[in-house]
Amino acid sequence: MQHSPVKALAMASGLPLQQPNSLRNEDDRAALHAWAPDVMVVVAYGLLLPQSVLDIPAYGCLNVHGSLLPRWRGAAPIQRAIEMGDRDTGITIMQMDKGLDTGAMLSSTSFPLEDTMTSGEVFQRMATLGPTLLLDTLMNLDVARARAEAQDESLAIYAEKINKAECNIPWEESATVIARRIRAFNPSPMCFSFLGDLRIKVVKARNVDAPQGGQDPGIILRADRDGIVVACGDGALAIETAQFPNAKPLPANELINGRKQALAPGNRFASVPS
Repeated sequence: MQHSPVKALAMASGLPLQQPNSLRNEDDRAALHAWAPDVMVVVAYGLLLPQSVLDIPAYGCLNVHGSLLPRWRGAAPIQRAIEMGDRDTGITIMQMDKGLDTGAMLSSTSFPLEDTMTSGEVFQRMATLGPTLLLDTLMNLDVARARAEAQDESLAIYAEKINKAECNIPWEESATVIARRIRAFNPSPMCFSFLGDLRIKVVKARNVDAPQGGQDPGIILRADRDGIVVACGDGALAIETAQFPNAKPLPANELINGRKQALAPGNRFASVPS
């Protein structure tokens, strides 16, 4: 266990710090009332704020959300945007209400989602853009609130929390879909598949054209300097970096040199160990 960067900075700066399990507790709300805040800012908090808390600040509560609302409300907006092949994403500063990411939009900024970007890379980009957008919004809060835009409910999409079953690579899907999911779930929770009884994490991959006379999904078609090429339901996936159990992630050429027998063409990745 270690302190989060926010907690570490607060402690180093001598700022008051609270870590309530729930803001539904009257004592925790009393502390917020005592501070009499003009505004409260929420970033990746993970819990809905009750109306009794939303009403405390004079200017309400603002949320820094990692999507272009109303698209991708909820827990995993970055991952779902990549997984679904969105061409762009961004950050929305939202005036919070009692719903889940349903409040009026005060400001936003966008950027293109490149075909190679992982969720970790998108998160880092947002971590750079988010503070600037937030500070600009706070400095012009009266204007931003006056121009607040209600979300179009007909365009709303919920970004469901990622579950472990989704990380198990479905080789019967198209290579394009699988490649997007691998990028979306990197660096966490990471996609995986079984090769015999070995659970292999797939860190980096790209979709490639499948050779004529396609093989069953999951079959290793070839293993060379270009990657470990695996047949999919449509096309093929070239695994560029992977991680065997109790080992560090390695590029395909190093894996092939050390695991020639396991990665030989004709062997098959599967959803369950064999």
